[in-house]
Amino acid sequence: MTSARQISVLESLLFISGEPLAFGRLAKILKINNDEIEACVQALAEKYERDAEHGLMLIVKDQKVTLATKSENAEFVEALTKSVLKEDLSKAALEVLSIIAYLSPIPRVEIEAIRGVNCSFTLRNLLLRDLIERQGNPEDARGYVYFPTFKFLQSLGLKNVAELPDYATFSQDQLLKTLLTEDIKKQDD
Repeated sequence: MTSARQISVLESLLFISGEPLAFGRLAKILKINNDEIEACVQALAEKYERDAEHGLMLIVKDQKVTLATKSENAEFVEALTKSVLKEDLSKAALEVLSIIAYLSPIPRVEIEAIRGVNCSFTLRNLLLRDLIERQGNPEDARGYVYFPTFKFLQSLGLKNVAELPDYATFSQDQLLKTLLTEDIKKQDD
């Protein structure tokens, strides 16, 4: 039987992730088995379906789940998204974009290790603006690596990222790479 606490934690994890999460990973985090995580997902989905006041829903596919907005709210979500895209980039977005430009291909966990905060919303914003792209991570099938796009290079008038100021120095910084590796190993333990 699923507990209200487990469902609450699941909802928090889906909210903060910003990307689909595998049932197995969620089960490991919640320290429950796969049947229990499936029951939690089902209970949360039913909660959103039952209560029309919620603006959220769950999307479940291939043993993965993600939090999404309900389609009836699309016009308002679209208005917000368009207004965000018209605004100048925030300081956080510029930091994330710089990290990706100098250290790509780079997974989200390394970006967050450098910045010290969750970057899901900022990454999504940069993806929507077509300033970065993501591809499956060859070292971890559960995640992605991020790269700058042609639009990013074009907007700066660059032929390639090597033309960025001090690119050779920052992109090959061994101390930074060592610190990132150590920090990520600590998070996995």
